[in-house]
Amino acid sequence: MAELTKEQKKEWAGMLYLKESLTQQEIADKVGVSRKTIGNWVAAEKWEERKAGITLTRETQITNLYRQVAEINNAIAGREDGQRFATVFEADILAKLSKSIKQLETEVGISDVISVAQRFVKFVRGFDLDKAKNITRLFDAFIKESL
Repeated sequence: MAELTKEQKKEWAGMLYLKESLTQQEIADKVGVSRKTIGNWVAAEKWEERKAGITLTRETQITNLYRQVAEINNAIAGREDGQRFATVFEADILAKLSKSIKQLETEVGISDVISVAQRFVKFVRGFDLDKAKNITRLFDAFIKESL
């Protein structure tokens, strides 16, 4: 098997960093570079930001916000008759949660772009592996520029 180029090693390391739960040392060992090199790539390529965007999707955030709204509503519903209304503090929180939910439901974030890119690359990979690799490089550049 031919030796991988530096760029191929970086691409492989990036995939491992974003998709697997490996330490930087484990990635370095698999790819055949130093842990310091992996650390440099993580910083230069903004892999940590990308990983956070992938793992905390918009849908997850919305679900968490809806749970918080439900908790407040359950607390209100559990009160005595005549006391089942939001306090000023609860009303403020509910308004802020509602605003956040509306924003998340209407705006497209970087995690959404990454999610669509991953699904599209997977789709293209089934037809043409080389095109999928080129699309991956283009999406990576686009996402880095967007951060």
